[in-house]
Amino acid sequence: MDYNATAPHRAEVCAAIRDALELAGNPSSVHAEGRAARAAVEAARADVAALVGARPEQVVFTGSGSEANNLALSGLRPARVMVSAVEHPSVLRPAAERTGAFVLLAVDGDGVVDLVGLERALDNQASAGPSLVSVMLANNETGVIQPVADVVRLARAAGARVHVDAVQGAGRMAIDFDALGCDLMSVSAHKLGGPKGVGALVVRGGLSLAPLVAGGGQERSLRAGTENVTGIVGFGAAARVARAEVEAGTEPARQRALRDRIEAAVLASRNDAIILGAGTARLGNTSCIALPGARSDVQVMAFDLAGIALSAGSACSSGKVEPSHVLDAMGLAPEIAGSVVRVSVGFGTTDADADAFIVAWQKICGAGAERRSA
Repeated sequence: MDYNATAPHRAEVCAAIRDALELAGNPSSVHAEGRAARAAVEAARADVAALVGARPEQVVFTGSGSEANNLALSGLRPARVMVSAVEHPSVLRPAAERTGAFVLLAVDGDGVVDLVGLERALDNQASAGPSLVSVMLANNETGVIQPVADVVRLARAAGARVHVDAVQGAGRMAIDFDALGCDLMSVSAHKLGGPKGVGALVVRGGLSLAPLVAGGGQERSLRAGTENVTGIVGFGAAARVARAEVEAGTEPARQRALRDRIEAAVLASRNDAIILGAGTARLGNTSCIALPGARSDVQVMAFDLAGIALSAGSACSSGKVEPSHVLDAMGLAPEIAGSVVRVSVGFGTTDADADAFIVAWQKICGAGAERRSA
């Protein structure tokens, strides 16, 4: 129940990685073994591009989605950066730490970016140079989907560039990079059932980026170092399977049905439970549940003892005492924010898993509903 943190490896991915381990050549070498490794990398590049509606030459492989986000924000070197208050830390930190102007865009109670505030920020942008707007496609904690098309429209009218962190959305919803009109997009393999430690930045043609890692000419001189062939091949396999699932529509629909059944059971057993973002568009696999009076960490431990893995907000923030910045930006009271858990299902989640969660929920959190409603 923690697919937004990471997904188990798909069988197709494991098979592709086993085959890739036999590729001994360096993809930059011109001999036969090098060409074989290069062919495997380029085939995977095409699969990752197809997943998000991009062209293979637009895909730059990185070591993670976080690295892709950093490359987008640091590499473009804009005069001003505007990011929503619910972005992943790998967007917020490089944006805030740069020397240029930084604008934090507010969100509403559902966590949706304030388009009026964005338009105002764009109108007030400095004339010294172009701005970069960074807004995620779908939030990792709540699953809330941002109005990226509207963000792109406003930014384009003001002459600004747009970066989209699509790490959570890729493989769970249809994405068309070219049609969306953004300039940069980050994706990650392990959210799709691929290997950890490999991601990609999709870069629109004509953009000039400064690399984070300088050296050789790999990845169009945007990421020096010999490519992680096995990881990239695994990424390609995961992207290929995930794309087929999204296009068929049956797997996303199945996950949404599981999510909806879980939410219905949660609300039926505790009438004080709150489904965050329920009033707006969300990923079909994600449920962010607040239960006033029940600490998040206590719930996570109790579910773990019951054999169920879930998260208190995002996995990248687990272990921290302070509340989630996402929930804080949404204006949640501390007692509500401190009671939130995230349930995220995926391709391996079964009806039996959902049943087990509901039984555990009723034992751990269901008691006292009548007393609380009195």
